[in-house]
Amino acid sequence: QVQLVEAGGGLVQPGGSLRLSCAASRSIFSINAMAWYRQAPGKQRELVAAISGGSTNYADSVKGRFTISRDNAKNTLYLQMNSLKPEDTAVYYCNAILGTRPLLTWGQGTQVTVSS
Repeated sequence: QVQLVEAGGGLVQPGGSLRLSCAASRSIFSINAMAWYRQAPGKQRELVAAISGGSTNYADSVKGRFTISRDNAKNTLYLQMNSLKPEDTAVYYCNAILGTRPLLTWGQGTQVTVSS
């Protein structure tokens, strides 16, 4: 089973930036679309951004502020988050996807808190 390890979260002020990373225990990135999800307290997990080949898609709430990218050689997925807002506060997870369906067991995620 592929393990996913998310990192890079933290506490940041509104308007700040963070870069999340997701490392996989073996090479899956070259054959799967990948995505970032997030789950805020009391809310369902939502898909934030996805990448498949050279194509990317974003939730409307993060479009223009977040950028998803991947390094297949390093088995690592990234999420660059700029102009962060308090409503971006959540635990962020990565996963391989088929369509919008996650395929792998969820990792522990990384907490992002946007607060002054």
